[in-house]
Amino acid sequence: MGNVLRILGFIGAVALGALGTFFFLRAEERKLPDPPALVLQMREVTRLETLDVSLYKKVTFSPEPAATDALWKDVINWAAYSLHTPRGRAIVFADVHLGYDFQRVDTSSLRVTGSRVEVVLPPVEVKVELRPGETEIIDSNLNSEQTAQLLERARMAFEREASNDARLKERARQSAERSLRGLFLSLGFTEVRFVDQLTKASAG
Repeated sequence: MGNVLRILGFIGAVALGALGTFFFLRAEERKLPDPPALVLQMREVTRLETLDVSLYKKVTFSPEPAATDALWKDVINWAAYSLHTPRGRAIVFADVHLGYDFQRVDTSSLRVTGSRVEVVLPPVEVKVELRPGETEIIDSNLNSEQTAQLLERARMAFEREASNDARLKERARQSAERSLRGLFLSLGFTEVRFVDQLTKASAG
């Protein structure tokens, strides 16, 4: 009885080994997509929003009087400005999106070596959407055009700060890398590397 069990165990081990070899060879035979096909896969994403943050900022705006071609008109404008200086202060809220536009990716951004792929991400892009319904006016005597200028100044300030925020950009990059790594692994690659540039060594 013991010999029979040992024989059955041996046969089972051989069968499992053969089955494992079969699936391994099938995986090896699976054709991985080439760089042009990978570019198309990435472009299907179109634009990957990788990080969304909500911010607010206190903004003060006092526009200068516009100059004209007439000297006396300029004097009158300056007099009116001095008597009634336009000024506005508000707390402005915005949604800031940091993402990557993969329409800018081409085959020069990828390098495939066997089952390894190296990727150069395009520059991160920042988009700001103000939430005017949540804007809190502290005090203002601005007209509608000047108020629009105040909001545009706030939008530009949000965009500038987000573009210069290394931590936000790093969080966006990590999110993009996670998403793309999942895409490439699902296509059959076993190693995904994100690099700043494709060096001669990596390009073979």
